[in-house]
Amino acid sequence: MWIPVTKSWLLNERHYGSLEGLNKAETAAQYGEEQVLIWRRSYDIPPGVMEETDDRWLGNDPRYCNIEAGKFPAAECLKDAVTRVVPYFQSEIMPKIREGKRIVVVAHGNSLRALVKYLDSISDEDILQYNVPTGIPLVFELDDDLKPTNSYFLGDQEAIKTAREAVANQGKAK
Repeated sequence: MWIPVTKSWLLNERHYGSLEGLNKAETAAQYGEEQVLIWRRSYDIPPGVMEETDDRWLGNDPRYCNIEAGKFPAAECLKDAVTRVVPYFQSEIMPKIREGKRIVVVAHGNSLRALVKYLDSISDEDILQYNVPTGIPLVFELDDDLKPTNSYFLGDQEAIKTAREAVANQGKAK
């Protein structure tokens, strides 16, 4: 059986700007846990920007060679990720769901938090406490208007709780 795969950078993890690729615990030790928490979890405060001259700049990555210059963010907060992810979901994924297709979205924590915020109408404040455990599927059951009627993580509930707590504890100095 062949399952079609569509890739889009619009579902990428939020861009952490000058913090991109740095170890969370080491960054917390350098800048303080409170500052790292603000950068990681605040809804509308991005970290420092990454310059296009930085070797880590997305435009230097050959996987993105067909993306128009100027499209890549220099740094993002969750609000920016919502602005990038939700329109893609609305224009590319929702029509396929309306066609009756079952869709699996495989993405990073903050991209998924952006979708959860949108689908569940979670407030800017409440989304800050929402933790997406790595590698554990989250199922949304939708009605005919594509509004959630139910959502749940698949798996052992105690393991899910532990995984969500582990995500919440990332970014703490060791």
